[in-house]
Amino acid sequence: MYVTVRPLGEQCILAPQEEYPWREGVGSGGGRGAGESLEAGGRDRESTGQAVQSSTYGWGAANATFSTWGAAKAIDGIRYAPGSASSCSITDKELNPWWRLDLLDSYYISSVTITNRGDGWLEQTTGVEIRIGNSLENNGNNNPRCGVTSSVPAGSSVSFSCGGMEGRYVNMYIPNIQAVLSLCEVEVYGTV
Repeated sequence: MYVTVRPLGEQCILAPQEEYPWREGVGSGGGRGAGESLEAGGRDRESTGQAVQSSTYGWGAANATFSTWGAAKAIDGIRYAPGSASSCSITDKELNPWWRLDLLDSYYISSVTITNRGDGWLEQTTGVEIRIGNSLENNGNNNPRCGVTSSVPAGSSVSFSCGGMEGRYVNMYIPNIQAVLSLCEVEVYGTV
């Protein structure tokens, strides 16, 4: 699992890679941006990003494994998967569910895009606070807020402008309610 920083002038895209990191001037064939080439002489800088979440749906179920709906599913490069959210991260129903991406370094975040699952369950992405910062206090959920989702239609993506907020951690958080948090893809864009 990689989170790749691709220079585009002064703008960089912090995007997940599905199979292997970008190489100089060549797309990976997987993940977002496949087939795109960099500007002449450009070079990708890559770092391994780590996603974690407050719990994982189905952890105790006999037919589920930890990785079935684990945190890494939200950065696997697959926005839309047919069927029952097979490529989405899903928490258990709990108070204050959260998901966090550690970019392993601090960036100026210009925008965040969230994609909802395509098989219904709209409430699982309603009221999600996007939090960005460098603190792990309260699992990163006390960092400054970039935005809050309203209802995200099934299979749709919604983008939030974060105006260059600085942070190493990007959190998705549903505060003060018993809920399930489901994220099928999270894309983070920013500058170094």
